[in-house]
Amino acid sequence: MSRMIDFAPGAPGIEARWTSSAKNGVGTALSEDSPVWFTLSHGILNEIYYPRVDSACTRDFGFIVTGPEGYFSEEKRDCLSQTQPFEGAIPAFSIVNTARDEAYRIEKNIVSDPHRPCVLQQVSFTALKREPGDYRVTALLAPHLVNAGQLNSAWIGEFQGRKVLFASGRSRYLALVCDLPWQAVSAGFVGVSDGWQQLRKSGRLSEQYCRADDGNVALSGEIPFTLAHNTATLALGFGQTEYEAATCALNSLRDGFAQAREHYISNWRSWQAGLQPLDRHTHDGINAYRISTAVLASHRAADRHGAVVASLSIPWGFSKGDDDLGGYHLVWPRDLVETAGGFLAAGDGKEALAILAYLREVQQPSGRWPQNLWLDGKPYWPGVQMDECAFPILLADMLHRHGHLDADALQTFMPMIRRAANYILANGPATGEDRWEEDPGYSPFTLAVEIAALLGAADLVERDGDATAARHLRETADCWNEQIEAWTFSGDTDLCASLGISGYYVRIAAPGATDTAGPTGNTPIRNQTPDRAILPTNTVISPDALALVRFGLRAPDDPHILDTIKAIDHSLRVELPQGPLWYRYNDDGYGEHDDGAPFDGTGIGRPWPLLAGERAHYELAAGRRDAAESLLATLERSAGAGGLIPEQIWNGPDLPEHELFHGRPSGSAMPLVWAHSEHVKLLRSLADGAVFDMPPQGVQRYIKDKTVSKLRIWRFNNRLSVIPPGKMLRLELAASATVRWSLDGWTTVNDTPTVETGLGSHFVDLPAQDGAAGQAIDFTFFWLETGQWENANFSIRIGG
Repeated sequence: MSRMIDFAPGAPGIEARWTSSAKNGVGTALSEDSPVWFTLSHGILNEIYYPRVDSACTRDFGFIVTGPEGYFSEEKRDCLSQTQPFEGAIPAFSIVNTARDEAYRIEKNIVSDPHRPCVLQQVSFTALKREPGDYRVTALLAPHLVNAGQLNSAWIGEFQGRKVLFASGRSRYLALVCDLPWQAVSAGFVGVSDGWQQLRKSGRLSEQYCRADDGNVALSGEIPFTLAHNTATLALGFGQTEYEAATCALNSLRDGFAQAREHYISNWRSWQAGLQPLDRHTHDGINAYRISTAVLASHRAADRHGAVVASLSIPWGFSKGDDDLGGYHLVWPRDLVETAGGFLAAGDGKEALAILAYLREVQQPSGRWPQNLWLDGKPYWPGVQMDECAFPILLADMLHRHGHLDADALQTFMPMIRRAANYILANGPATGEDRWEEDPGYSPFTLAVEIAALLGAADLVERDGDATAARHLRETADCWNEQIEAWTFSGDTDLCASLGISGYYVRIAAPGATDTAGPTGNTPIRNQTPDRAILPTNTVISPDALALVRFGLRAPDDPHILDTIKAIDHSLRVELPQGPLWYRYNDDGYGEHDDGAPFDGTGIGRPWPLLAGERAHYELAAGRRDAAESLLATLERSAGAGGLIPEQIWNGPDLPEHELFHGRPSGSAMPLVWAHSEHVKLLRSLADGAVFDMPPQGVQRYIKDKTVSKLRIWRFNNRLSVIPPGKMLRLELAASATVRWSLDGWTTVNDTPTVETGLGSHFVDLPAQDGAAGQAIDFTFFWLETGQWENANFSIRIGG
């Protein structure tokens, strides 16, 4: 007979790990009263998030079945699993897990309670061999409160006459109750005294430990299924205290699973009823559009409107521990704006506007946004990515063009737009990191977003009555746009000769002053072993160049674009069973190793379905609708079994021992919200017959009007040494000054005061266009605020 013991041995347990990132279900109740989000994979609950969508509180929650003659079967490893939504693409799930040896079947229905933070499981157990009484069914719950598996505590207690399984960590609590009385319960340290160890050893919870404190802990509870009582409801409640969590769980039990399910489904029906009718059914009957929109909505914060995390998963989570606090359940401003575009394309302009409001709230005083951040605005990684500084402007412009920002509403966002635009002026066009968060320099993708954002900001500030600032922004955009090819277009001589092309846009060119920067030298390849960590810049190719078309700066049939497409397809295209996909760039190291081992700082990058969506948008822009439709099908066929789109696809041979299969999702993040947003936007673009999120300003200014630049720009962080003949010299400064300058070696001296841009900075235009080739324009500064000279002269040669 099992005996009760005060404390579990084996503290603190083995090192904590997360679980598989390959989700096949994510859900939430779409209710502010229910700040809880759940994920599914391998037929069981995985991470559950509370009280915010960036706060994981569990690792997993499944069942073990034991029986006569040492029978031991773990649901997540030893069953064939089928997961289906209750209704359409509403993320309330029915799971059927059938033992591979056909000994039993577990059926589960899973929702969260719309009225409180509680996840409900209605569980039925059927013995397919022997009698139900011959088996023991034990629930195993691994708390990870909050975003960590260490320093958790678990214990067995009572509340309102019921036995309750409790856990706590970082001032958050959970409580697990069952409507059938627990047969046996235990708390233990993972890998030593937890329920899994006991069940593997003796088939039952022979040692019922009451407490396991300050370690990697687990809770176990045996459910007394019989032929007459083969169904139980388990409620996992959360709270700020153990009593709050237990009250939550017991109230959900008392209200019943049927009521929670009805209200859960009603919330989703109500939201989905307001969406654009972009529905299509794939070959297997899945409504991929409704799944994608559900993924977007399931990643929203309940209490911080407008915040959406990148993914409710941790890439290769089974290999990662507490040192990876964020996983992908963080906010990336780039992903967030892409997601806003998905909501807007689906018809939810209100949510897109909430995202813009959230971005306004978390903008830093400098005008930029963090590389990524927690919901409360605290930065996580410290990088500066200029596209993330520009994307919120594009969102504001898009919302305005679609009628969701009238004149009054626009006023509330103008300070944000002005600060962001000024940050771009003062720090672009080179970026501290590209969109893949790896290298600094001149990226075609980042350049496209920055220039389009400057043009969008110009329209908005002009509407706000500031023609001076608008002109300044457009002239800066013109200056940068004119130099894109000088900065990023090159090519490996042999490759270009073999493909019959003049060159291609490289992935990124090294940082430097805008007059000397170019696609020369070497590019670091992150996530690679030292022997593969450096490549010549002109050999590194990326689909990122398609952004020049997506954001309206280059025509789809521009010769530079057409040549780059040939290079991309030659170097990065991968033919897979679902159709063609593309790598991020050649020799990418962010992915599993060839033997299936998880990414560990190095690896081999795999194809990204997202890039098929981006390519489809290019094909649509080029007038090739059939090609875009084909790539839409490829994107949808790249989804996992539950319709969720992964970050990457495994393109090696089948490795069943690593759950890696050719053409199927790899072990990186799934779902990737960004990819689902791209999918929704592609459906809208195809419905409209035009790229939904293409800004119109660049198309008019550069493709139709072919506007050229009349100037070059000098800043203290962009010190030009030469300027082309015929170009005016613009000096951009952070403070007001009188500029003393000369075109004849200081024989003649001129003093010109700076003027305000209207964006927080100052500038002066000097007539370098009047100088002859070979001459120099010299200048220095008298700072008006301090009454001091710069005490240094600067000189720029006029080229020729």
